[in-house]
Amino acid sequence: MLFFVLNTLALASEDGEAANGFSFMHMWNESGFIAKSVIVMLIVMLLWSCVVTIERLIAFNRARSLSKRLAAEVREPIMAFDQAGALAIVKDEQFEGCYLGNILAAGLGELDERWDQHGIDNAENAIDRAILTETGKMRRGMTILATVGSTAPFVGLFGTTFGVINAFAAMGDGTGGLSQISTGISEALITTGVGIGVAVVGVWMFNYFNGRIEKVQDEMQSSSSEFLEWANKHVQTSKAGK
Repeated sequence: MLFFVLNTLALASEDGEAANGFSFMHMWNESGFIAKSVIVMLIVMLLWSCVVTIERLIAFNRARSLSKRLAAEVREPIMAFDQAGALAIVKDEQFEGCYLGNILAAGLGELDERWDQHGIDNAENAIDRAILTETGKMRRGMTILATVGSTAPFVGLFGTTFGVINAFAAMGDGTGGLSQISTGISEALITTGVGIGVAVVGVWMFNYFNGRIEKVQDEMQSSSSEFLEWANKHVQTSKAGK
């Protein structure tokens, strides 16, 4: 993404600056220490965002896949009010890291101690805590994306500011002609363009994962309601049987 932005900006200016050899490599070679440092920093920020994006995609897809499998396997013992069988399935190692599994394990663990209204209340509290824990896990890395999205343009502007200062300094002491100064300003502005491009990636990914987190939260709340309804029915059935 970053190199695409750089090459696009360079190629867009080649028609007017071909005689000066205006290209990405030319800009890099002519850039000062600060401009180069800014570009390197933006590359690091982009790579950081990509690493977080890939890790989050893998984590979300894995958790969702495991939750679907667990829902299918645990449905039968749940419908049969087989608390022990359901708990055994939920605690199976193959479902480790599954948000639905952690929620059910919290609720079933409390109900395993006492099957009455107090047990249901304890299970509800345990499920609420589990949902908060799972939401925190899902938000891992989101701070990085938010930071990149909000600060990348300013990092780019930092390099641009010093590039423009250098260009006007050359014009002031008479060491550069208009063509050279124009090329210098164009090279300085490249850091702003790269900063905006990196910020776009960060903001897009941040908003995308926020949307996925909201969907998972809705699923967890729905699963919690269904579980508590099941527990209440089981307690009522047990009382009626007595």
